[in-house]
Amino acid sequence: MKHFSLAFVTLSLLLSASLVIGQNTRFSDPDTVIKNEFWGNLYAEGGNSFFCDTAFSSKGFLLKDGYVYPLADIRSALDCGTSRSCEKDNRYRQIASDLHNMVPVKSRIEMQRRNVRYEDLGATVKPSDCGIRESAGFFEPPQRVKGDVARTVAYMVDTYDLPWIGATPVFQDWSRNDPPDDTELTRHRRVSEIQGNKNPFVTNPELIEQL
Repeated sequence: MKHFSLAFVTLSLLLSASLVIGQNTRFSDPDTVIKNEFWGNLYAEGGNSFFCDTAFSSKGFLLKDGYVYPLADIRSALDCGTSRSCEKDNRYRQIASDLHNMVPVKSRIEMQRRNVRYEDLGATVKPSDCGIRESAGFFEPPQRVKGDVARTVAYMVDTYDLPWIGATPVFQDWSRNDPPDDTELTRHRRVSEIQGNKNPFVTNPELIEQL
């Protein structure tokens, strides 16, 4: 009976942990993941910046690890305090270590994305050289990655029970009009191999319509 009780407690703890950490069960140290897995593995041979599609052979000071679903919004959703205090929160560390949400971004673009919401701004807002539109706290990504953004945000909302950072219909529309291409599918396959889980909204884009 004693052994049964111990096994039950152990199983309960494991189940509780799984509820906390979501699908990313492999990584929980953001700094190590960024250094070893993101730059040291996923982009070890270079690639292209996410929003501007600028080729790079290695990480330089003009590039940084960006998050499609910004960390500031994750901290706000978890209500874990400052960035320093959130680093002590296991749930935050797990979410911040998720490679599906990480992309290489030009440093200046990442600065512009702080405290903004994704939105369709329309032709009245002039796009930047990268095809980005910004206005009054809203951010519209280039057409070629709108679906990528939508499917990543949907993954973060669904996996970690985070709030939408924009209107749900906008993301659904972006996903419909920009289905997964070879670049997104190849990156998704690599991330899945490294991290051990898939983004179901990439493998089955129609799932976003159910959210």
